[in-house]
Amino acid sequence: MSRISALVVARNEAERLPGCLDALAPADEIVVVLDRSTDGSLAIAWGRAQRVVEGEWAMEGDRRNAGIEACTGDWILEVDADERVPPELWAEIRRVAETSAHGFHRVRIDNYVGDRLIRGGWAGSFGTTSKPVLFRRGAKRWRAQRVHPGIDLRGTEGAKITAHGIHHALDRDISDMLRRLDRYSSAKAADLIDSGNIGSLPDNLRRFVSRFFKSLVSRGGWREGGWGVLLAFCTGLFPLLSHLKARLEPEKHGGRRADAPS
Repeated sequence: MSRISALVVARNEAERLPGCLDALAPADEIVVVLDRSTDGSLAIAWGRAQRVVEGEWAMEGDRRNAGIEACTGDWILEVDADERVPPELWAEIRRVAETSAHGFHRVRIDNYVGDRLIRGGWAGSFGTTSKPVLFRRGAKRWRAQRVHPGIDLRGTEGAKITAHGIHHALDRDISDMLRRLDRYSSAKAADLIDSGNIGSLPDNLRRFVSRFFKSLVSRGGWREGGWGVLLAFCTGLFPLLSHLKARLEPEKHGGRRADAPS
């Protein structure tokens, strides 16, 4: 029988962590990685998890890799503290773990803003409707980036799990969504500065238009009414705002002004 490790990487998530970990009880092992947490998350994690890893990581990819390395199961299910795995999804996860010959599977993600399920419009780095969160140990590795790091996957991709989805409490309300845009773009600005290539304003203006269109039209955001327009705006603005922060305020994100003398 294949063993499944459930992995949660969190920082100061004492409010959300209990519900997340309780929903992971069917796993054979729960591993929690805590990054500089000071709010009681540690006691919550030890009350429900088999393994807890504490540390300090500047890069999201590095702390996620630390969690993957701590897992001992044949398969790993990687979720965030604001996500819940419903009981009906566990039966499908078990079935896949026992029968799949592939390296990884994408799982449907149901994104909520408050109590509202928003199905259409997710695109780019601002949200997704499926992620490769179920994978064999050794099949997934994150890259060293601060926000939405890239991933390297090994093995073939199996069928997407869509009958049931992970409940993702992404934002509490519109203000929370805008605060997330601010956080994400600040972290991305730092990544751009580190890369030595922040891009150009014209290119990022074009990206704003193309991502807005993709979110609103191609990904069905128009079906969500005003919520879809808001989501398209944030999706398009993310790369543009990241570029502008890196260009105009690099000193706030670990760099030097692009127009400053060398």
